[in-house]
Amino acid sequence: MPDIKILGESDLRKAVKLDLAAVNCIETAFKLLATTAVSMPPILSLHIPDHNGEVDVKTAYVPGISSFAIKMSPGFFDNPKLGLPSLNGLMVLFSATTGIVEAVLLDNGYLTDIRTAAAGAVAAKWLSREDSKVAGIVGSGLQARLQLKALTLARDIEKAAIWGRNDKHVADCVADCARDLDIDVSAANSLDDLMEQSDIVVTTTPSQKPLINASQLRPGQHITAMGSDADYKNELEPGVLVRADKYVCDRLAQCLKQGEFRSAVASGAMTPEMIFPELGEIIAGQKPGRCSRDDITVCDLTGTGVQDTAIATLARERSDAAGVGVLFNS
Repeated sequence: MPDIKILGESDLRKAVKLDLAAVNCIETAFKLLATTAVSMPPILSLHIPDHNGEVDVKTAYVPGISSFAIKMSPGFFDNPKLGLPSLNGLMVLFSATTGIVEAVLLDNGYLTDIRTAAAGAVAAKWLSREDSKVAGIVGSGLQARLQLKALTLARDIEKAAIWGRNDKHVADCVADCARDLDIDVSAANSLDDLMEQSDIVVTTTPSQKPLINASQLRPGQHITAMGSDADYKNELEPGVLVRADKYVCDRLAQCLKQGEFRSAVASGAMTPEMIFPELGEIIAGQKPGRCSRDDITVCDLTGTGVQDTAIATLARERSDAAGVGVLFNS
């Protein structure tokens, strides 16, 4: 049997960064999802309510990518109270030709963090106004920091406002982002305040109740909702989707099952038969994106298996080039 490459989190952090290459990798994956015969089964999602936890298993075979990944991603959202990270997990990379295991990526959720943030940059690139300058970030955790950094790769962001429920966490996030990104970052006094000043808004929380409502929207604004990736989460009031000039899914069937679309259908504001464009279709030129400067656009990112296959393959390629990792012969 061929050797299996074992890559730890430190190896993967050296090999893969949140940069334009990672954004381009995820953008290509979305485009392939729309233009090739991708095989991507529904997410296997295990809810563990006794401990505010969940485990998602995602995968996809993407023609044109030589390998495919199977990712196991636990999220236990009370872990910070125990001094532990909310997210961890691993990916296993298989040859798309033989099915042989090529690599085990013990990333503790790092690659998921990178590909999720990169998807936020892709959504902003294709749906926000090109002259967007002010970002609003809802949430103050790691993904909040990464989403703001990702936006700076897609748009010339000059200022950012951050809102969260914990004042200390918000203050820490503001300080970190201001230092790392060298832009004007401040704490928003309220969600109304954040929405009033932001050209692009990204929601990054595991909230189970809507945070943003339709009355807070303003012309020309873009919203990326990436926190609602399970059938019990909801960051946007259904009226937000109804009022939007353009509502876009990463995967329509997946958003109907566990995204903001699900919540809108459950409320009666939308019906499950409604068809909306997918981000990959817009990238591929199959469907129009933003049509005017004043359009309000919303992108529902639930996280797809194509993103995991793409980022895992990039990680393996870069680690090979850098000579990091340990070979294991079974």
